[in-house]
Amino acid sequence: MDKITVIGSGTMGNGIAHTFAQFGYKVNLVDINDAALQKAIATITKNLDRQVQKGSITEEVKNTTLKNITTFTDLAKGAADADLVVEAASENIDIKLKIFRQLDEICNANTILASNTSSISITQIAAVTKRADKVIGMHFMNPVPVMKLIEVIRGYSTSDEVCERIMDTSKKLNKVPVEVNDYPGFVANKILMPMINEAIITLYEGVAGVEEIDTVMKLGMAHPMGPLQLADFIGLDVCLNILRVLQDGFGNPKYAPCPLLVNMVAAGSLGVKSGKGFYDYSGGSKELVLAERFKKKAALEA
Repeated sequence: MDKITVIGSGTMGNGIAHTFAQFGYKVNLVDINDAALQKAIATITKNLDRQVQKGSITEEVKNTTLKNITTFTDLAKGAADADLVVEAASENIDIKLKIFRQLDEICNANTILASNTSSISITQIAAVTKRADKVIGMHFMNPVPVMKLIEVIRGYSTSDEVCERIMDTSKKLNKVPVEVNDYPGFVANKILMPMINEAIITLYEGVAGVEEIDTVMKLGMAHPMGPLQLADFIGLDVCLNILRVLQDGFGNPKYAPCPLLVNMVAAGSLGVKSGKGFYDYSGGSKELVLAERFKKKAALEA
């Protein structure tokens, strides 16, 4: 597997392209407009510069990595000769199904089609193709060049051979692949999202403020980042979407998103990417947003 196509040049897509290219793969990075692609290359360059400064790669490796990436706005041109396609578009089932239908027509019969989805069914995605045995999940963690884990998700029809090839490819990226089965949220988000949701409920009920909740989990549970800050980092809209996938998939009310999360997303407070979530990032630093409001709520109800 030498030729890789990555669909989507956002945070996850450019990180996936960066990682494959750094390990010697020829990568076609595809997005719908050139401005998004230029932004992605600028981000990859910045991240490579950071690696050079830290001494983890050389200037030569940086330059070779950038040369290994070619950008396309035409899906057919970017994916036609790929050995592996990794889709990293928005976490929206309709968008993903449309892309996989197109890829099934564009790519040759032996091309493996992978999705970086964090919660959507691989079996459902595979069902819109004529190659369900060659459809698989590759759920990278953010930031992709740094995080070691890849969840490798087997759909109902994914073949043993395809799973083995993706596990082997993941190891060649210096990652640790973990094979999981295709159920809502897989492993990472089936466990993580209810914890984040419970942290938001704890804030919503006035048990403690933002900083207090995050401090308890960092110092008491040895988490490198508190759950509310992590939610901001992931994107509150992404958290909400995953919780709804879990709620719909399992039909269990324990996955119902906290009303505060629903309201924040409706108001456009999405976390780091919008400049404000549980913390305010607009000034270039992290400041509390919601702590005092919910402390006052708890005092009034006491």
